[in-house]
Amino acid sequence: MGAVPMILFENVSFRYPGAEEWVLKDVSVEIVKHEFTAIIGGNGAGKSTFCKVINGLIPYYYVGDFEGKMSINGEDAAASNVASLSSKVAYVYQDFENQLVRPKVLDEVIFSPLNYGYKDYMERGKKALELLDLTHLADEYVWQLSGGQKHLVALAGALALTPEVLIIDEPVAQLDPAHAIQLYEKLKYLHSELGLTILVIEHHTEFIANYCKDVMLMEKGSVKWKKPVKEALNSVEELTEKHIHPPQVTMAAFHERPLSEQLPVTIEEAGRWFENYTIHEKGMPFTVSPEKQQSIVEFNGVHYGYKTLSRKIVPVIKDLQLQIQTGDRIALVGSNGAGKSTILKLISGLIKPLQGDVFYNGDSLKKVSPEKRAEKIAHIYQNPEEMFIEDEIRKDISFFLKVRNHPAQEEITDQIVQQFNLEVLKHRDGRLLSGGQQRRASLAIGLAMQPEVVLLDEPTASLDIATRKEMIAMLGELDSSVKAAVIATHDMQLVAEWATRVVVLNRGEIIADTTPQKLFSNQFLLKEASLVEPQIVSLCHELKIHPVELTIDGFLRRIKLEESASECFSKVL
Repeated sequence: MGAVPMILFENVSFRYPGAEEWVLKDVSVEIVKHEFTAIIGGNGAGKSTFCKVINGLIPYYYVGDFEGKMSINGEDAAASNVASLSSKVAYVYQDFENQLVRPKVLDEVIFSPLNYGYKDYMERGKKALELLDLTHLADEYVWQLSGGQKHLVALAGALALTPEVLIIDEPVAQLDPAHAIQLYEKLKYLHSELGLTILVIEHHTEFIANYCKDVMLMEKGSVKWKKPVKEALNSVEELTEKHIHPPQVTMAAFHERPLSEQLPVTIEEAGRWFENYTIHEKGMPFTVSPEKQQSIVEFNGVHYGYKTLSRKIVPVIKDLQLQIQTGDRIALVGSNGAGKSTILKLISGLIKPLQGDVFYNGDSLKKVSPEKRAEKIAHIYQNPEEMFIEDEIRKDISFFLKVRNHPAQEEITDQIVQQFNLEVLKHRDGRLLSGGQQRRASLAIGLAMQPEVVLLDEPTASLDIATRKEMIAMLGELDSSVKAAVIATHDMQLVAEWATRVVVLNRGEIIADTTPQKLFSNQFLLKEASLVEPQIVSLCHELKIHPVELTIDGFLRRIKLEESASECFSKVL
């Protein structure tokens, strides 16, 4: 007799009230106790809806047409309710900030066990904080934390219930690379040592390869298959056809030998797979355009911090000296709380320095309002829904031009709608679009302002691979529209593929201003700033390829398979 499934879907279908399309379509799948399963699929595949059935939000909170049966550990969910299911199934949502309800960190983490009536609620909360290395933040106010820290607090609150099942939607979307690895190491511990059944909705297949045991592919509301992780990630042609990219090392091996029976999925496997290759001595040199650059934005001795309720100032930016020049593609990188988003807000005027000054084209911005700055500087927020103020995308795009009575507002709006492929979405409410569509629309809103400088906060967070590639392509096109672009990001592949300059921050100070290739060749600097190089760069280090390559194509140009003795002999003959 086989093991009782922890989660069992039997012909489950669901659609929202008034909708014609089913979000879930006849889903039948089982997840065994203690599995560590990754759920993959494009934006809109039904991944989040599937998970909301497991903890009862569907159909008990989000009502609609529900068919079929779902059971948890052998118990029919239809005989339960959201409160009962949520004590067994902890869920950290993609929009995790909406589940934070208390002012201080410890108050937030003990909130759920306290309301379930657990007498040991305080011990549960402190243990969850300790597990995630958050004890030092126990007395901090939640609003003072970075996005990544808030994400960990939401996870701690879920763990305080000691659930049987843990679901995390996009676990690393807000985390710097080093803390993302630390989080997955914690999940590995929860899975292997505490026996939790874990489901992650994840776009980063490198994490799936290193930590997950099974992979479930969803498409248009249906489960296409559920396979062991190595078999799943070796389905290269099927995954890429669905715009899901296997790990970089898997893609490199596939491009080199597509008929290989077993492709590597981790760095260690790839090191063995490529061990018989020889390395070309020189790679393509990384060069920056020699054109004369002019300073646009300049920070001169800028300090910034926030006041606590005790009126103590907590420093965020310290004595910042930085120039942004024409032609720059700058990536601001560093750990959560390093000051990346703060720099963008200082440039756009959302906040003002406590000391020092910010200059634009040589003029101090101290007395320039954010509204006036917006005529030259477009700030596109980390949460794209914050960019939408009208009830349709086209109105949002034209809003800036309309309130300033721009004579060509209609022509510019039409051009932007076409440029960003928003024709079919232009009459939709931006807040109701998918994450990828929202990011595309928010970039269109920013470019409609016709700025000289564009600032983007985490432009590729939570995007599937297809939408991410589309976003990188659009970022590449900014060169023809703006004088300089600055992004704050944890996406190291974006840094490798797009940036010409990388400004590395640590605790509010610049510790390096360099190129992507130099950054990813400096292991000490990466460790100090909580950064992790892209997987293809790690493979270069493993194979002792120097200088490192930043892309799969670059890597493939540097390697050559050694010829066997028989091949050499046949050539001589």
